[in-house]
Amino acid sequence: MLQKLVRRWQRKRLSDPQYAFLYDEHPDELVSIDCETTGLEVKDAEIVSIGAVKIRGNQVLTSESFYVLVKPEGEMAAENISVHGLRPQDLSAGMGVEEALRQLLDFIGGRPLVGYFLEYDVAMLNKFLKPLIGVKLPNRQMDISSIYYRQEMKNLQDGFVDLRLEAINKKLRLPETVRHDALNDAVHAAVVYLWLKGRG
Repeated sequence: MLQKLVRRWQRKRLSDPQYAFLYDEHPDELVSIDCETTGLEVKDAEIVSIGAVKIRGNQVLTSESFYVLVKPEGEMAAENISVHGLRPQDLSAGMGVEEALRQLLDFIGGRPLVGYFLEYDVAMLNKFLKPLIGVKLPNRQMDISSIYYRQEMKNLQDGFVDLRLEAINKKLRLPETVRHDALNDAVHAAVVYLWLKGRG
C-alpha cells in the first residue's frame, strides 16, 4: 500500500506527461542495463555509453537490445579509457545525454531493471533524468550481486561472499564476457540473473 502511494506521489511530480508509461509495469519482461562512465563518483562522472537488453521468460532477447554512445562534456581520464575502451574520438559522434535518455526510456518503458551493482547505474541515469522529466526512474530494480549474496549466505559459515563478477562467474561456471562494453555487460548480467533465478 505504501509503495503504491509513493508511486502515485512520484507520478504527480512527472514534469513530462508523455513518460507516464514508466509507471505501467510490463508483466512479462525485464530489462538488463549497464552504463559506462567517465569515473566512479556519481557527482562528477558523465555517461559515455548505455547498453540494455530485454529478458522475456527465461530468454535474453539479444535481438531486442539498445546501445548508444554518449558524448561527454568533460575530459576523460586515461584510466577510464582503459576500462571501457572508448576514446574521445570514438565518442565525438555520440549523441547528447538528453537524447540518449529519451531513447532509453522508450526502450525500457515500465519494465523492471536488472544489473550488476545496479544502484550505481541507476544513480548515474537519475542524475540526468530528474532534471529532464522531474522524477527518478520508478522501475523496480533487481541487483544480481544482492541476489547472489542472499543465495550464498544461506550456505556459508564465515559470512564472506566474494561479489566480484569474476568470482560470481567462476562459482556459477559462466564464461567471462568477450568484450567489455555496456551492451555486452548488460547481456552478461541478464544471463547471470537467469542463472541465479533458476537456482533460487
